[in-house]
Amino acid sequence: MDFRLMGLDSPFLNTLHQIMDLTDNNIDKNLNAPSRTYVRDAKAMAATPADVKEYPKSYMFVIDMPGLKSGDIKVQVEDENVLLISGERKREEEKEGSKYLRMERRVGKFMRKFVLPENANTDSISAVCQDGVLTVTVHKLPPPEPKKPKTIEVKIA
Repeated sequence: MDFRLMGLDSPFLNTLHQIMDLTDNNIDKNLNAPSRTYVRDAKAMAATPADVKEYPKSYMFVIDMPGLKSGDIKVQVEDENVLLISGERKREEEKEGSKYLRMERRVGKFMRKFVLPENANTDSISAVCQDGVLTVTVHKLPPPEPKKPKTIEVKIA
């Protein structure tokens, strides 16, 4: 809004207008800016491809993790139905007399979250890492048995 167009050309109103603009801009930046944690997690998720398969009795999540030890990988269930697979691949320490000429292998945090279906048995999850491939198996709950009709005895009064 330009106060001069309204006939209110005063230094006080112009200064007030500028202060209000600065405050509004800072508030917008702070409210709309994603947190560092969110950005880091989004990058980690985008850089961690996964295959998800469904079998008659289970769900299987397959993620390539070459060179990682089992201690570098976490498999957790949070909020009762979210499978969280995370970890970190650390950079190898340079040995004396050597230096990197090229670094193309990914280092840093990795993470994937999967919302599990209602029939996932979160008490029966197994994870195996073999030949650089992590396989997480989530077994399915057995289907509920159909309810039998309840018979009510009719009494004669």
